[in-house]
Formats: sequence, structure tokens, C-alpha cells
Amino acid sequence: MTTTRRRLLETMRVAVRRRFSLDASAPLVRTRAYVDGRWVRAPDDFPVLDPGAGTEIARVADCGPEEAKRAVDAAHEAFRQWKDVTAKERSAVLRKWANLMDEHKEDLARIITLESGKPVKESLGEVSYSASFLDWFSEEARRVYGDVVPSPFANRKILLLKQPVGVASIITPWNFPSAMITRKAGAALAAGCAVVVKPAEDTPLSALALAELSHQAGVPAGVFNVVPCSRERTPSVGRVLCTDPLVAKISFTGSTATGKVLLKMAADTVKKVSMELGGHAPFIVFDSADVDEAVRGAMASKFRNSGQTCVCSNRFLVQSSVYDSFLAKLGAAMDRELKVGHGSKPDSTQGPLINGRAAEKVVHQVEDALSRGARLLRGGRRLGGSFVAPTLLADVSVDMLCMREETFGPLVPVVRFETEQEALAIANSSRVGLAGYFYSSDVSQIWRVAEALEVGLVGVNEGLVSTAEASFGGVKESGLGVEGSKYGVDEYLHLKYVCMGGLAG
Repeated sequence: MTTTRRRLLETMRVAVRRRFSLDASAPLVRTRAYVDGRWVRAPDDFPVLDPGAGTEIARVADCGPEEAKRAVDAAHEAFRQWKDVTAKERSAVLRKWANLMDEHKEDLARIITLESGKPVKESLGEVSYSASFLDWFSEEARRVYGDVVPSPFANRKILLLKQPVGVASIITPWNFPSAMITRKAGAALAAGCAVVVKPAEDTPLSALALAELSHQAGVPAGVFNVVPCSRERTPSVGRVLCTDPLVAKISFTGSTATGKVLLKMAADTVKKVSMELGGHAPFIVFDSADVDEAVRGAMASKFRNSGQTCVCSNRFLVQSSVYDSFLAKLGAAMDRELKVGHGSKPDSTQGPLINGRAAEKVVHQVEDALSRGARLLRGGRRLGGSFVAPTLLADVSVDMLCMREETFGPLVPVVRFETEQEALAIANSSRVGLAGYFYSSDVSQIWRVAEALEVGLVGVNEGLVSTAEASFGGVKESGLGVEGSKYGVDEYLHLKYVCMGGLAG
């Protein structure tokens, strides 16, 4: 890093400390674990850093296997009562929790920005998105229906009941430190389950703030537990949450590699599992597309949270006849709309990446692409700390690293294609399949491509698709099960067949 960049970074750090520091005495700032309705100390603590300034903002309880086991036991005991609480009462508690999130949205957004680096406007959006899952599942709690099936026998009745599975372990990532918890916990609590949350080591404060609000909302002790831990203790805590016989369900969002490890651990006790894993989303622009709309969609999809979302576009495929136009217009939009800076600055649209390792990964992919013949049109460099300049590459080929590995950063690699069949072959060549996007005004093509894309979510002429009302889940190595929508509750229920005999008169 040059001397000038060091000075700029230090100036930013000082400004952030003065203007956007974390008030440790604020009611939503909690640093202990939350177990059985109590704030619990751990033998050690670990630092939580502001990735935009590189400074420590808090020290949080570093839980180990003992605290994790205590949380599982508490959840198991709480489940015995919570499962028998009426759906109407569970609904009211979830609704109150959602309302409290809305009341405290600015404080919650401040925490998200400080620990994840996300621009504050996006953090406010995440808080609303998070609350929407509690609101949605507060309604779905009252719509968990079984069936009465017509029986082939005159003296029997066939009943199919839906019942909560029990204790659910919830393991969440850092890129949406609030929404990934409520999307899972909202469904679990609506179904009548109790949960133990293990948040990412980078962003535990958002999870603990949710715990405080859950307490205020009247969630009974033991129904919602949070056990934060450091990167070093994550394996031992994760082993408890994935192998303890009292845990009936595991819900994980994170990398495909980690998901495979957790699946193996879950196998020994045959737990119910849902996995939302890695993505490598294609973004296809066909020659019939409205290029201006495609550029707007690309900007929204790619640069939200600086490209650190599992559904953001990673591989841009543009048909030859509109290739140059798309590149020119996208480059102009990047120049006009993107501003790199600390997430607390009102005009920042691109915050830092979560840490230095993430920044290095993006730079490595750029260097690999350039060494193989790609053209650099914008960005391409690290700006200091974990900031990376939004980057646009042309003349990209499918053998480049950025086309084979998920980026998780502000990199747009653009590939030229000639035919629809070629685009689909490239798009479906990945072993993961979470999201995919394409732009076209040809109705026949829209139906063909929407059905042919091997992904769980498809955006047609739209770059942002996630909402509580719709299902969220991938195919292939992008995971198992779905979250959100009316189907999200089913992940925390099992189906019981009751045969009532001896009913003939």
C-alpha cells in the first residue's frame, strides 16, 4: 500500500470513530451469549472488527462446546412447552418481534453497518427485509394445515398431522447477519420449534440484538438462543450443534464445502437438514433485450453489498449484437452510480469486503483473467484495507478463474456468446445452481430459458428477486430444501399419519 493510501485509510478510521461509533451502553448492544432467556458469560471473548476502518468495535463472548450444549438442553426443555402454545399465540409473539425490529430499525442498521461494512442505506433495507420474514411467518403459523384423507375402508379414518420436529440448530453467514436469522428462526418458531443460533464470527452483534428484541417480544426463555464464538472455536461448537441427539434439525447458510461437512455430521443421527449453499449466478443478455433495463438489473444484482451475496450475478453472458452497447452503458453506470467508502457515509454505495482475504480473492481472479487475455475496462485494484474498486472485464473466456469460482466481490466479467444454446450451455455448466437472471423480450425465449436454467431462482428482466413471500433455495450443489414462502415452515415440521380404526357402527 502506498503512503498516500495509508494516510487516506487512517483519516477514514479517525472520521468513522468520531461520527459512527458503537455505544456499548445502548440497549441493543449485547456482548454475552443468550441462553435460556439469560445473558451468559463465556470463559473468553473475541474481537469484532469494523471492516471499513479495521478497528475493534466490541468484544463478544467466545462460546465453546459447553455453552453450546447448555443452549441445546435449554432449547429442548423449552420446546416441550412451546410446541403446545397455540398457533395464534405464536403468531402474536412473532408479529410483536417484527414490530420491535421496525421501531429499532436505525439502531439495528447501525450495528449491521459497523460489523459487516454494508452501506447504511442497504443496512436499513436489510432490517426491513429481516422483519418481513417474522411478519410473514407470524401469519403462516396459523396456516399449518394437515389433511383428512378419504379412506378406502369404511371403519377407518386417515389423518395426516403436521408437527414440529423439535430443536433446530441455525448456523448463519455474515453477509446478511440479521435476515438470514429471521428467515430461519421465523419459520422454526412459527412451526413450534425452539432454536439455537450460531452467528458468523464476523457479525455476532446483529444476532445478539435480535435476541434482545425477542426477549422484549415475549419469546419464552430457551426458545431462541444465541451462542457466538470465534473462528477458532467454530468447529467444536458446530460439532455440538450438528451431532447432539437432542437436535432434530440443522439449517445452514454458507459455502458448499462447509455444508458438505455439516451434512456428514448430521448423518450419524439422521437429522432433518436444509442447506442454502454457494452460488455462481449467470446473468444473460439476449439480443432482444432492452439493454438499458439489463444494465439497471446488472447494477442492482451485482453491486448490492459490494457483490457479497449468494444470489448476486457472477457470470455475465451477452449476445454479440448487443455486447459493445452493454459494456459501454454498464461502464457509464458504474462511473455514475458507484462510490466506494465506509458504510456509514450517506453517499457510499460500495463498502469494504468483509476482510482482507476476501479482497485478495477478487484481486487474484482479476489478475488471472488479465493474464489469460481479458481486457480491463474499470477498476481492477485494491484500494487499501479490504476495499476493492468495482471492476469491469471484457473479452472474458470460460476457462478463467472468475468463470469457474464464485467471486463474492465487485467484479463483472463479461463473456460474448452467439446463440441461445451456447448461453445455456455456459450457464448450466456450473456444479451449483442457486440463482440465474436473463433479459429478453421474446416471449417464447423467456419460457424456454426460464425452464432450462438449472437454478432454484430465476429473474426474468429483473435483477432483485428475493422476498419473504417467495421460495428461496437452490439445486445441484447449491443446497437442499427451501426458505421463505408458504413452504418454508415445512422444513421444521414432520408429517404424522394417524389411522383411526374400529369406527364402523
